[in-house]
Amino acid sequence: MILPETRVLRLGRASLLWRPRALAVCLALLLLCLVLALLLLGTGTVRLSPAQVVEGLAGTSGETTVTRVLRGIRLPRVLTAALVGASLGMAGAVFQSLSRNALGSPDVIGFTTGAATGAIVQIVLFNAGTFQVASAAVVSGLATAVVVLALARRRGTEGGYRLILVGIGVGAVLTGVNNMLMVMGNLDRAMSAQIWLAGSLNARSWSHVWPALAGLALFAPLLALNARRLAVLELGEGMAAQLGLNIARTRVLLVIAAVGLTAVATASAGPIAFIALAGPQIARRLTRAPGVPLLSGAWTGAALLLAADLISQRAPLGLLLPIGSMTGLCGGLYLVWLLGQGGAGAGKR
Repeated sequence: MILPETRVLRLGRASLLWRPRALAVCLALLLLCLVLALLLLGTGTVRLSPAQVVEGLAGTSGETTVTRVLRGIRLPRVLTAALVGASLGMAGAVFQSLSRNALGSPDVIGFTTGAATGAIVQIVLFNAGTFQVASAAVVSGLATAVVVLALARRRGTEGGYRLILVGIGVGAVLTGVNNMLMVMGNLDRAMSAQIWLAGSLNARSWSHVWPALAGLALFAPLLALNARRLAVLELGEGMAAQLGLNIARTRVLLVIAAVGLTAVATASAGPIAFIALAGPQIARRLTRAPGVPLLSGAWTGAALLLAADLISQRAPLGLLLPIGSMTGLCGGLYLVWLLGQGGAGAGKR
């Protein structure tokens, strides 16, 4: 049965279901991201008008100082923020769907902390570069996911509160490991790791953009291809098995893709809270559509991180807050509101 708000686009033997409201919301979020990006590109020590930003990016006046600043400093920062926000928003939608719980985001259930552990090892012990940090974050994030899922499946149960509680426990252990690693390193490397742990978009370069872009380009299509299977899993394992879904293989693919997005995002900007938690839920409320808000969650995550970066740079009294601190503050307030509304129960998002 096709819902009244659903449209069908037929392309030969293939068909595509789409919803006008969801499409309108995605287009509005895209426009919002472009506006925020334009404002961010004009924000800095030297304020630029939107017209100057467009002219500087186009390079119509030749290779000027404004063009070099925009292309070499501000544009990589904005692109990193957008890609990291989109990755976290999409990953959060997957984890909340798999756990059928509003708290099922990678920063709550320990996957972000696990990715941070590998990155801290590279920073503190080996003083590694961007590529090594990103690679270690991906590997340690996947290893954390394996541990959490294995413990959550103990005695034949998984998902819901068990997955959340196991993830919180593993995340707490890894937080202690991360603190111990920083004590082991010398002062300079420990300070670098501490700054990285705060989550920051400062000094982002094209070497941070490319890993984030590669991660999104690699894992997002895998999630899109399995979006219908993910929606079936939301019905429960019993119903999914009756519909002929290979639950184990589907779950593994989805977790690998979502953890990959989380790990690459963490490697590019450090641990960023709130985005994966709130992005999918805000997108679901905006679209009012059934199913998993992968695309809308990605656009919402990008808009949230861009907005947080804009607020942190234009905060009063000249306070230049790390982006992780800003999103953590907003995330804490959102979590308190969510718990007050009773929205953290299983199956409520």
